[in-house]
Amino acid sequence: PILYSYFRSSCSWRVRIALALKGISYDLVPVNLIKDGGQQFSAEFKALNPMQQVPALKIDGITISQSLAIINYLEETHPNPRLLPQDPKKRAQVRMIADHIVSGIQPLQNLSVLKQMGEKKMEWAQNCITSGFQALEQILQHTAGRYCVGDEVSMADLCLVPQVANAERFKVDMGPYPTITRINKALLELEAFKISHPSRQPDTPAELRA
Repeated sequence: PILYSYFRSSCSWRVRIALALKGISYDLVPVNLIKDGGQQFSAEFKALNPMQQVPALKIDGITISQSLAIINYLEETHPNPRLLPQDPKKRAQVRMIADHIVSGIQPLQNLSVLKQMGEKKMEWAQNCITSGFQALEQILQHTAGRYCVGDEVSMADLCLVPQVANAERFKVDMGPYPTITRINKALLELEAFKISHPSRQPDTPAELRA
């Protein structure tokens, strides 16, 4: 497999965690979203992913973009360890939390949106994350065990950790979100989350390395 990724992309990070958890080795091709006006806009990368976004994964003779589509494919082809619970109710909760983050928070504070916000980008990102986290904190109070849904790592957790990192980058006060904070801390202790961290990627700038 070949993963097209950017060290700081939260969507790429979700996929790196899934690959690490499932023990799938891969080659990484960095796509710098800032350098050269954004390498994702090159003709070469557009041919690979017409949405001009990372991540993209070449695997089993196909190319998949969109992080949840990639994670779902990995789940179906490499079912252990599972990232979706067997219980249909818990599985629905995992998908709900994942969608809450990947549709309701992350795209609103994404690089392409922030570029258009000009001087207000920090304030905009903080507002988007805060309103999303207020809802997420309430949801997790009903679903969480050690992790987002019960005590097994799931797709929801793969989405949570990168989003908390975004929140910290945009200086969001995490005080009002004790459940999110507790789960994030527990997940960051797991090896798959450590090795996939933005501070430990081949394309991480020297000053941001762990």
